[in-house]
Amino acid sequence: MKRSQYLDLLASVDIMNVLNGGRSEQQVKLNQHDDHREIRVKIPGIDPQRIQVEVNDDRVSIFYLMDIETIGKNMRLPYSVYNQQQPYFIDLSRVKADVEEGQLVVTLPYNELANGYHRKVGKS
Repeated sequence: MKRSQYLDLLASVDIMNVLNGGRSEQQVKLNQHDDHREIRVKIPGIDPQRIQVEVNDDRVSIFYLMDIETIGKNMRLPYSVYNQQQPYFIDLSRVKADVEEGQLVVTLPYNELANGYHRKVGKS
């Protein structure tokens, strides 16, 4: 193993120790409403403005970047808080995120399929 590979391995181990120990657990609450779902995220020590939300195909991801310095290297690592596939009745084009009372609030509005799909089929 080359010295640089060894140092990278040590840096990874050091980072995992930091990530898995000595931190407060985040709070993620899922709420149902008549016209939307809501995800509320509060992470002790993390400004809610730093939390990022991305929609990729039918998946909503909520994460933040952690700055880690180890063995003289600065690294920016994503820490995932929520990463779930969304059902067909969520209108992903209208997902929005706001900060309320010190926490991130992600709104997942329903589309017209939320009440089910029904149509009468005519005969030809």
